[in-house]
Parts: sequence; structure tokens; C-alpha cells
Amino acid sequence: MSDGKFPESIEAVQQALAAHDYVAERGLATTIFLALRMRRPLFLEGEPGVGKTEVAKVLARMLRVPLIRLQCYEGLDVHTAVYEWNYARQLLEIRLAEASGQVDRNRLLAEIFSPDFLIARPLLQAVQQSRDGQAPVLLIDELDRSDEEFEAFLLELLSDFQISIPELGTVRAEVPPVVVITSNRTREIHDALKRRCLYYWVEYPSFEKELAIVRRRVPGLAEQLARQVVAFVQALRREDLYKPPGVAETLDWAEALLALDRSELDAATVSETLGALLKYRDDVELVQRPEVQARLLETARARGA
Repeated sequence: MSDGKFPESIEAVQQALAAHDYVAERGLATTIFLALRMRRPLFLEGEPGVGKTEVAKVLARMLRVPLIRLQCYEGLDVHTAVYEWNYARQLLEIRLAEASGQVDRNRLLAEIFSPDFLIARPLLQAVQQSRDGQAPVLLIDELDRSDEEFEAFLLELLSDFQISIPELGTVRAEVPPVVVITSNRTREIHDALKRRCLYYWVEYPSFEKELAIVRRRVPGLAEQLARQVVAFVQALRREDLYKPPGVAETLDWAEALLALDRSELDAATVSETLGALLKYRDDVELVQRPEVQARLLETARARGA
């Protein structure tokens, strides 16, 4: 695939993703294909750990363009997400001008509010780098963690892909960046923003898909153990857990078992390595119950045979 060239079919998207070790079902590949062709933001929603963020990373590698990531959090504001002035450097410039004894106020203002003193944050970087027919991948990660005020600002940006800087004017993207927005659905995102995007709900993978992911990402793992790991995790997600393990945790666990040179699952191995799979004490204690662990191991061994 040449630089900046989008895949020409849904099948080509699937093949390109697979070439970068991302296993995507046709529904997701179709949505990605349409988002690229229509130059529309891609909105991915789903449980943590199902591979939403990885889509943006793989797209950047696939298209051979930079990845610009904005990690959202409560209290995120324009200064952190878009731009801010380098106040320390501006103050230094003012003091140097005053020390020289010759201060041309208008000239000084023009100098300290020039692009040289501007600190571009992720959103402005994405707009600035969208030129010459190419554009970066802009990942707006976990939008549901941000405040509604920031979501409203983002709505305006996604409409025109331009940013107004009072001291400099308006910065416009020559071509829209490839935008991927993710949400873990800790709160609902406003319909007005979703309407500007192509939406896809990312499910936990099926047994076959998760096994294919483990085979690709942990190639040294024995086939029997790989099947047991995936079957165990799939059964575990049906338990009453505070935080079910995502695909990332499946891969961590598989890599831990490979590092320990295990060839199959047993009760001792499961108990010793649960820290790679579960992240909350209550969940660990639940799985360590003899009856729960026995049930999960029975399922894993039956599917891994």
C-alpha cells in the first residue's frame, strides 16, 4: 500500500489489518472502509480491552502516516487539547526587550504572539499536519471520560476541521484527518456528535477470533494451551466479575504462561498467574474459589482437547 492511499475494498481493509496482526470481522472492516472513503470520523464503542484503541494504531501503520493521540480525562480543556501559548518564553522575551531599553510595543506583541511561541496540542497538530493530500490518524481516546463542555467543542471541530486562534487567525486542514474516537460508555455521548461519525460497537471476540488473535500475537504458545487459555477467558467473562478481562489481558496471560514454559492449564498455574488476567481483588478471590476454578478449568480442557 503506497503512502496515504486508502484500501480499495473491504477485503483489502481486512487483509491490511491482518498484515499488521489485527483480526477484524467483516462488519468492522466495512465500517473502517466507509470511514476512509467518506472521510468521516470513526466512532468505536465497547467494553474496555476489546481492541478499540488498537484500531487507530494499526490504521496509522497501515496508511504509513503519523498517529496523534489525545487521551481524554475529566477536566480536559482547550489549552491541553488544542493549543496554548508558551508563557514562560513570552515573559522572557518581554524582559529581554525591556532590558534593552528600546521597546516597540506593537512589534513586541507581534513577535510574542507568533507561531514560534505557540505550543500545538494534539487537535491543532492534526489540523496542521493535514496537507499535501495526506493526513495523520487522530485518536481521541476514551471520550466518555471528558466533560460535556469539551465534547461540545469537539463537535465544532469535527464539522469544519478548523481551529480559530484569535492572535493568528484560522488554521484549516487541507484534507480531513483520519479520526478515530473511542468510548467505554461510562456515560452517553451526545447524539449530535455521533451523527457526524460512522458508529461501530466492538464486541468481545468469539472463540475463533480470539484464538486467531492469540496465535498471531503469541506465536510461540503451544496450540493446546492457546485453546485452553481462550476457552478459560471466554468462560470467565460469563462470571459475575467487576471487570471482565479484555483481549489485552488474554494476551498478557498467554505471554506469562509462555514465559513460564507451561504447556497446559492446571489449578496451580491459574492461581499463580491470575495477576496477569484480573486486576481487582474481588475478581481474583472469586476465581480462586475451588468450585469456580474447577468449572472454568473443565471448560478450558474440554475446548482445548
